[in-house]
Amino acid sequence: MSALLELRDLKMHFPITRGVLWQREVGAVRAVDGVSLAVERGETLGLVGESGCGKTTIGRCIVRLYEPTDGEVVFDGRDVAHLGGRAMQPLRRRIQMIFQDPYSSLNPRMTVRQTLEEPLTTHGLAGGRAERAARVDELLGLVGLNPAVAERYPHEFSGGQRQRIGFARALAVEPDFVVCDEPVSALDVSIQAQILNLLRSLQRQLGLTYLFVAHDLAVVRHISDRVAVMYLGKIVEVAPRDALYERPLHPYTKALLSAVPVPDPEIELRRERIVLHGDVPSPANPPSGCRFHPRCLWARERCSREEPPLAPADVPGQTVACHYWREIVGGLAPTRPDEQREPVLA
Repeated sequence: MSALLELRDLKMHFPITRGVLWQREVGAVRAVDGVSLAVERGETLGLVGESGCGKTTIGRCIVRLYEPTDGEVVFDGRDVAHLGGRAMQPLRRRIQMIFQDPYSSLNPRMTVRQTLEEPLTTHGLAGGRAERAARVDELLGLVGLNPAVAERYPHEFSGGQRQRIGFARALAVEPDFVVCDEPVSALDVSIQAQILNLLRSLQRQLGLTYLFVAHDLAVVRHISDRVAVMYLGKIVEVAPRDALYERPLHPYTKALLSAVPVPDPEIELRRERIVLHGDVPSPANPPSGCRFHPRCLWARERCSREEPPLAPADVPGQTVACHYWREIVGGLAPTRPDEQREPVLA
């Protein structure tokens, strides 16, 4: 496989301004601060992390809803990060996004047919009225909806049905790459499974490549081939799915996985949970060195002054940004006795 999408030192900083008449910039929120990633053709890369870590911002930079502050977004060998509107237009067909909220991502004044015909008309993909109508019916059938609903409005559908309409809209222009921004987080658990299975089916059928943004690690494990873990604007670990879940290397990844419930009650009782103390620092004023060090149980003095690079580990395809990952995996004890790992029932 070859990389369809590469992010090279991508940065997205939002200015902080003061003043009413004469606004001046007094700082910046570093939502994404030097992210490098590659997504291979035909794979699903899961992107996980706490709320506010910059996951959605990366997706919006890829589809150019945000203009990146710096860095490159290389799609199929071409940097699209700073292309003008006319130059970007042909590439918008190939890069689409499915949004998190199915209730606000559809225009309430447009019928389903109008919603799906709009991208066809914009990109000149359907000629006459009959051809467009046939394409709309085909798209609805593709996502498991009856073509008879095409004349209805969004308020007449459930959340899961609206999300399927969002999928159909994204697929209307026959994209190669789809950013899935937490597409199941607003849905019931039973509906989540249906949507995830639909995504996997469409990927096999249409040869799609996904960036799957989520905070639910169980969902990510179900759908992803590889997983990237993000914390405070930085990628801290990237690994094949099974390697990450079976042998996490970064302390933050270990803490995230320890919070995922285990369905076996006996294992859950014996399992230890890593409890992170303190709040996530502000992205407007991130800590020096490793950004996770104020909350890390294994932090040393070096961690506060030297930022660890995202470097290859001993598992093929796994990279980690931690100075002491070898010692931690080998059994290095936490440095803070008051913040030791606690049993679940303690």
